Amino acid sequence: MEEYRILAPTAILGYGFPLSSFEEGMKRKPHLIAVDAGSTDPGPYYLGAGVSFTQRRAVKRDLAVILKAAVSTGIPAIIGSAGGSGGEPHLLWNLEIIKEVASEEGLNFKLALIKAEIDKELVYKRWKEGKLLPLEPAPDLVADELHKTIRIVGQMGVEPIIEALKSGAQVILAGRAYDPAVFAAPAIEAGFPVGLSVHLGKILECAAIAATPGSGSDCLFGYLKNNSFEVEPLNPLRRCTTLSVAAHTLYEKSDPYLLPGPGGLLDLKDAHFEQVCDRMVRVSGSQFKSTSPYRIKLEGVKRIGYRTISIAGTRDPLMIKEIDNVIDGVRKRVADNFREEKFTYFLDFKIYGKNGVMGALEPSPVATGHELGIIIEAVAATQELADTICGFARATMLHYGYKGRVSTAGNLAFPYSPSDFQAGEVYAFSLYHLIEVESPLELFPQEILEIRGKG
Repeated sequence: MEEYRILAPTAILGYGFPLSSFEEGMKRKPHLIAVDAGSTDPGPYYLGAGVSFTQRRAVKRDLAVILKAAVSTGIPAIIGSAGGSGGEPHLLWNLEIIKEVASEEGLNFKLALIKAEIDKELVYKRWKEGKLLPLEPAPDLVADELHKTIRIVGQMGVEPIIEALKSGAQVILAGRAYDPAVFAAPAIEAGFPVGLSVHLGKILECAAIAATPGSGSDCLFGYLKNNSFEVEPLNPLRRCTTLSVAAHTLYEKSDPYLLPGPGGLLDLKDAHFEQVCDRMVRVSGSQFKSTSPYRIKLEGVKRIGYRTISIAGTRDPLMIKEIDNVIDGVRKRVADNFREEKFTYFLDFKIYGKNGVMGALEPSPVATGHELGIIIEAVAATQELADTICGFARATMLHYGYKGRVSTAGNLAFPYSPSDFQAGEVYAFSLYHLIEVESPLELFPQEILEIRGKG
């Protein structure tokens, strides 16, 4: 095979794509339709709670288009990081939607289900054996943190997906996966260079975000050859440029030349980006360097409590000037009021218009606008206690006296009633480590299912 063609419909399953773009992709006769369904970007909650950060109806819409096209043409469809976080409940949630689509559309196909949730006892054993390494800025693992961890997933590489392809599966639904793996695995199995395959997967994983103007809700197409690959958007409103493609190569990476992944490094020191035409870029020179021992990234979360928030605003220039003193005074008043109860809680104030985005890292923390947005957040061991702390802080801030204040009315404007919102369980990452494995397949068992629709 001289060329391997891949259609990437969308940046994340459920983000959507124009049918016109997808149809353009199908006209190019792809050998594969692949999509990444997840990310850690939305934070630890979704992994801990076992829910998707994309909505069911949106995911079903995307899957219906993808599955009908794949089954009708006989090409594989591969989904990675199912359900967003790739744990067991996420995988089963995504599987249920696939079965529903198959039933409604009369689709019949063989499906490989690859699991990625890791048993905590296995992780503990490898840790005791010295086969667990923290990823910066994660600290060294301690037993108590592992004990508190409620769900762990491993980020599979291409090998489990290649194994599923060998079984004859047309649709592959994988748990947590290295983002480029679902694109690279079939190409590597077809004999194309690993480095180019992985690099192309790195570009395709976010679909048209690598184009300009970028969009996570549009398609991108990849042409892989033995010495290079090319990418083009399928929407005439977009174009790939050397800048847009090179920039996306650096997306979420701390080193511009060495991009680590399962079992090795993508080495881009000799990578070359060339503008083929107005809308297409060619990339060459990408190399993959295997590392030994083979290591898999683990992501684990713990529950730390429950959250309540209150949203408010102020446009009083005197309060804006005194906002740091107001917050300090409210904190002290909350602590003093519940001193005898010895409550343990976290109380935070996010001030938009001052340093709400960057917090302590904000280089210019002086408020210069005419109004501020204020989010009061309380986290505690129970929802009732979080409600108590947030409500008391909100009421205190509402009537807090500050320098120059004349009016005795409330200091804050609330856009909603009720003013306080229960945000439920709160999770934090407790495990962000590399685990040494004997085989790339050992943590990722798979099951073959025969999916039968009405037809």
